[in-house]
Amino acid sequence: MAGGGGGGKGVNRKISAASARAHTRRAKQNASFKLPSGIFTKILLVLSAGILAWAYQAIQPPLPKTCGSMDGPPVTASRIKLKDGRHLAYKEHGVPRDAAKYKIVYVHGIDSCRHDTVVANTLSLEFIESLGVYIVSFDRPGYGESDPNPKGTVQSLPLDIEELANQLGLGSKFYVIGFSMGGQIVWSCLKYIPHRLAGAALLAPVVNYWWPGLPANLSTEAYHQLFPRDQWAYRVSHYAPWLTYWWNTQKWFPSCSVLAHSTDILSSADKKLLQEIHSSSRNHRAIVRQQGEYESLYRDLIIGFGAWEFTPMDLGNPFPNNEGSVHLWHGDEDMLVPVSLQRYIAQQLPWIHYHELPGAGHMFPHAPGMSDNIVKALLVGEK
Repeated sequence: MAGGGGGGKGVNRKISAASARAHTRRAKQNASFKLPSGIFTKILLVLSAGILAWAYQAIQPPLPKTCGSMDGPPVTASRIKLKDGRHLAYKEHGVPRDAAKYKIVYVHGIDSCRHDTVVANTLSLEFIESLGVYIVSFDRPGYGESDPNPKGTVQSLPLDIEELANQLGLGSKFYVIGFSMGGQIVWSCLKYIPHRLAGAALLAPVVNYWWPGLPANLSTEAYHQLFPRDQWAYRVSHYAPWLTYWWNTQKWFPSCSVLAHSTDILSSADKKLLQEIHSSSRNHRAIVRQQGEYESLYRDLIIGFGAWEFTPMDLGNPFPNNEGSVHLWHGDEDMLVPVSLQRYIAQQLPWIHYHELPGAGHMFPHAPGMSDNIVKALLVGEK
């Protein structure tokens, strides 16, 4: 029975010194791979901070290169100094200012400058001299050689125009003509400086799809006639203006068609005018954006499609005694600004003289003889 004698006792196993040392090394190695408590949270915070810092830098526009500053373009234009210290560059056309019977302030559109004065550049010399027409165009803030206005609002530009008129001695009343985005600005002139106006003409004025007073169904329908890239560009400018610079400079999605100089947004009538348009702007294209794109192009989008303090539909007749007139011109094949919205606005404002041009696109002011028709209607009532 000798074999069963060990059944009640545990078996003693001997562990060699080499095995003990190996076990100790494995334990130490396992301990060395254990991460300190909370390390993942810290890593996540660092990564988040890095991403936020990158995003912040990506949406920050560069500072403008102001004309006359050490790193900015030179000043070559005639300029006035505004009350807030900014400078406004201007260019005079037509008969001498002191001899003029009619004095007009012209407001250029987006991505343009004082040289892009279609009504002055194409107006017949005979008409200018016979009626005594003087036209002053100016670089809107941030364009050409006019100082940027980081505090620009819907109201600020009409006040700049009033100061320009005062310093040039245009008299108690003057005319305003605006094209495209400049036409939109004429609405602001009718709101904030109507007492200074002798008359006004809006040429294919840009419409803000978020203006109060526009029927939602009509505005939505017109908005969806735009190219998707433009819908997004305007939507960003309205709802997230702080992203406007990033949206129009990032490479993942296409930016605004107008700023990209896409011909896809031009009607067949517009394309026929392209050679004339390019010829008239070839010599000054470089100065339009020379101070930077944010305080010119993108500021236009932010203000033009932002939240306005008023809507054109609320405006009253600035000339109740027919001492002046307001004219709105629009082509029925305009692919940038759907004509349906202009029709509605004109219906709501019966004092507007509405001129709809069959077969015309957005660039109709460049068509031969068009400037004479526009200015005659405004100054002497002829169509």
